[in-house]
Amino acid sequence: MTFLAEIVKYTISGIMIFFAAWYFIKPLLVQNLNFQRVELRKASIQHTLPLRLQAYERSVLFIERINPSNLFIRLQSPGMTAIQLHQLVLAEIRAEYQHNISQQIYVSDVSWTVVKRIKDETIGIVSSALNSLPDEAIAMDLSKSVLTHLANLESENPYDVALSLIKRDIQNLF
Repeated sequence: MTFLAEIVKYTISGIMIFFAAWYFIKPLLVQNLNFQRVELRKASIQHTLPLRLQAYERSVLFIERINPSNLFIRLQSPGMTAIQLHQLVLAEIRAEYQHNISQQIYVSDVSWTVVKRIKDETIGIVSSALNSLPDEAIAMDLSKSVLTHLANLESENPYDVALSLIKRDIQNLF
């Protein structure tokens, strides 16, 4: 019986010492774990921040490149018909989009939605303008029609709105 009492006494003492040590060591372990998390996050940010900024930069460049005022200047050539320009514009927009599609990994969902929406709206505006023109229209007619439509919008220029949304998203990174 004494032997059993000794075992119980030492077991209870050991358990109390373990919990006392755990009580004092646990905050140190938690602090160390939190420090490691902060360091890991900092290292991750140092590695991914340049990639994210580059993705936002490419998104802004995409929006600027598909803006009809820039797009028509770059693509239009003398003697081109409206249909030819329309096909070239659609091919250019789709190629630019495919070139930048991987950037969605690094930008926010809001920014990527803006990029997709502005692409779709641009295609819609150019296609709508072509449908409103006669079959024998020249490229200049299509350009004028699209630019007039954009100038007559009651709201702000959608390209400026998209750029400001993306810039706001970039500012949220910092």
